[in-house]
Amino acid sequence: MTPLDTAHAAMQAAPEDDAERLRFYERLADAELFLLLDEEPEGDHLSPSVFDTSDGRFVLAFDREERLTAFTQGPAPYAAMSGRAIAEMLAGTDTGLGLNLGVAPSAFLVPAGALSWLSDTLQTEPEARVERPEVIAPPTGLPERLVTGLDTKLASARGLARMAYLVAVTYPGGRPGHMLAFIAPTPGAEPALAAAISEALVFSGVEAGTLDVAFFAPTDPIAGTLAKHGLRFDLPQIETAKPPGSDPSKPPRLI
Repeated sequence: MTPLDTAHAAMQAAPEDDAERLRFYERLADAELFLLLDEEPEGDHLSPSVFDTSDGRFVLAFDREERLTAFTQGPAPYAAMSGRAIAEMLAGTDTGLGLNLGVAPSAFLVPAGALSWLSDTLQTEPEARVERPEVIAPPTGLPERLVTGLDTKLASARGLARMAYLVAVTYPGGRPGHMLAFIAPTPGAEPALAAAISEALVFSGVEAGTLDVAFFAPTDPIAGTLAKHGLRFDLPQIETAKPPGSDPSKPPRLI
């Protein structure tokens, strides 16, 4: 079972649940997909295989390379792309996406209109401003599906920051809110992290919800307060190879 299989099964089991449907589209956007092509790509030019059906025109993509091979019953040209990239490519073209057709439990026809909606949703940009909270407290009253969505989204932000803290805040003037504070962000990663959290908020299904995103150095005095009151999320780190002999338990081999 892939993440798309799981999300699709949950959506099918609760067809009236908007939250499950949103979660499926979030997994679709984040997934690496293998787009079936008519011929090998040439530079940036792609020639997706297009199928005309009674339900409209569709291209085909699979969330595992072996699923594509099972569908085509042999090697076939493809392009590995994220679901968000495919949605952006097909937005406004009246072409939908056939996902894992005939080879997986998550076989699904994503209509052209749904891809256009997904592309528009993913292009929402957070608003930037400079503001520092006066009061920091433990987070309260947030829907569990939002916290789960943040956890899932941050698990894919490998190497973009050391950790993050979710806290309740009060700004000068008494405005309350919640903030996700990243500690030791990788230089230049701030826009990507803010966009990822904006997506997590949208796909959590929290209507009219807001969540501020902030970035702090580990030496900032506020970091200790965040650690004391916040719900901590540890981001996966990129492992770097150690030079031979740097680990005392594994001395270098001498030839």
